[in-house]
Amino acid sequence: MAQQAAGFQWLVQHLGFSQYKLTHRSYIGTRNKTEVALDGAIEETYGPKYAPAEDSITAHLEFALKYDDLNLDLIQAVFSSMDKDELRSYILNNPSGRYSRRIGFLYEWLTGELLEAEFEVNGNYIDLLDSSKYITGTIQKNSRWRINDNLLGGVDFCPVIRRNASIIELLQMDFRKEVDNLKAEYPPEIFNRATQYLYRKETKSSYEIESEKPTPDRMNRFVNLLYEAGKEPADKVLEEQYLTVLQNAIVDPRYKQNGYRDFQNYIGQSNYRLEEIYHYICPQPAMVHPMMSGLALAEQKTRELSPVIRAAIVSFGFVFIHPFLDGNGRIHRFLIHDMLIRDGFVGKDVIIPVSAHMVNNLQAYDAVLEAYSKPLMKRIQFTKNDKGELVITNPEEVKAYFLYPDLTLQTAFLAQAIQETIRHDLSEELLFLDRYDEFKKELLQLIDMPDKRANEIIVFIHQNKGTFPNRRKKHFSEITEEEFQEIERIYQSVFS
Repeated sequence: MAQQAAGFQWLVQHLGFSQYKLTHRSYIGTRNKTEVALDGAIEETYGPKYAPAEDSITAHLEFALKYDDLNLDLIQAVFSSMDKDELRSYILNNPSGRYSRRIGFLYEWLTGELLEAEFEVNGNYIDLLDSSKYITGTIQKNSRWRINDNLLGGVDFCPVIRRNASIIELLQMDFRKEVDNLKAEYPPEIFNRATQYLYRKETKSSYEIESEKPTPDRMNRFVNLLYEAGKEPADKVLEEQYLTVLQNAIVDPRYKQNGYRDFQNYIGQSNYRLEEIYHYICPQPAMVHPMMSGLALAEQKTRELSPVIRAAIVSFGFVFIHPFLDGNGRIHRFLIHDMLIRDGFVGKDVIIPVSAHMVNNLQAYDAVLEAYSKPLMKRIQFTKNDKGELVITNPEEVKAYFLYPDLTLQTAFLAQAIQETIRHDLSEELLFLDRYDEFKKELLQLIDMPDKRANEIIVFIHQNKGTFPNRRKKHFSEITEEEFQEIERIYQSVFS
């Protein structure tokens, strides 16, 4: 038999939703088969016995909830397109069925409308999401459908994170233990010096991602903000007033805001013809306040989860909402540190310089941002009004995309970035400082020189990969050529 679409793939084809991105596509064929498509989606073929009983919206929606990746954005569009009578009949046929209850709950949750029908739901409470397939939040019981709502948020903002192979592997790693091992390996004084340096490195890198060179004053302000990360209650940090203070502290004074934006924002650039190229159209201004409240609720519903997952939800959720004109990216990366410190992932005296990792892996960082923005840009429609302001012309068709993002890729990226930052950036800085001290000790044994002079020599020889630059020697006329050769020999013995 020829392959036939099933689940979300059938719904996409049947309802004309070709622009909706699926991470899992199902088909009915002669035998079971799993492949990876060119766009990265899993394409799975099931045998004939899995076929839905009929080609109806409700039958394929039930199949999708069983076998496909949860897509709240698409489910909301399906509910908006289908006949309510078909949904009522489906539920009345078996009101206590596991999938009748899930679909009924999701309909009312996503649309805000009650299904007016005479039915009685019985049986034990069931989880909405399978915790073996999804990261789940604190349970809220829904007595009407006898459902354990274990979603990661509420109707105003609810991310989905799938337990794919990458997520499962990364969540099994004990990042905290790796940091503690580094602490045990080096003296506290060296660890403290490394941390102080990394606070400044993190600040510089965060601005560098935005292709900015901050003034020393703005650098110091951001460093001071990082030192305050994790000290305030999460409820306060995600309030408009607190985030506005952060925004004011890190942007050019001319672009300070008094609160969240009340205008349509976007991310783009102009080409050589001064034509605007749009990379991401942000949620409409009317959505910003409800979505930020929804983000705060998601933070509350996930307090029992891994700090890395919570950092991903809060930081990427924030940057995709983009509540300010400027400074969103830097606040996004500040929130990573705030959540990691708040949840005890690292001590209050330690920073994981993820921005430095992102600078060195900008292509991967951009790719994970574009994994969210590109599907949206294929669906969103917009124009400019008489004032030259951008206006979204199909807001209802894209609203659910903003509200219910799949943050699986972003979570995996952040977990990997943290792992590599601990194993490379933090580890290498500690190793460098340890060897720096050793080299300096031997240098001062060779020549009893002022401390400042010794530091200058170490910097020059290290920058030149172990050879003291000839052009600098004239500034150290008191040192003989033989001594320079010995300094180089000591350097090689220590740093090799």
